[in-house]
Amino acid sequence: MLAKANRITRGDDYRVTVRRGVRSVGEHTVTYVRANSSSDQVRFGFIVAKNVGNAVVRNRVRRRLKAAASTGPCQTAKPGTDVVVRALPASVEASWATLQAEISLAVSRGSVR
Repeated sequence: MLAKANRITRGDDYRVTVRRGVRSVGEHTVTYVRANSSSDQVRFGFIVAKNVGNAVVRNRVRRRLKAAASTGPCQTAKPGTDVVVRALPASVEASWATLQAEISLAVSRGSVR
């Protein structure tokens, strides 16, 4: 579970990260990474739209994405980084290890630039 300090909670922060962040498209997710000078924490936000499935499926996908982000990418990303992960419909069948690897790769790509 991500701590409160590691979550994006404001809609403006989501919008800025999606519009100005470095986009990385994977098979199961689209990840946006942006440097945030106003924070010294790595913050994550998750977008799971209705095209992924019904409410039960969307919540399960969101929980899996949060768990995948909290273990690896949250600890390896540079402080002051905002990451927004948008789930694609294929994320329903993806394994946890696949989701974690996809998010880690996207965070490492975005942090380099």
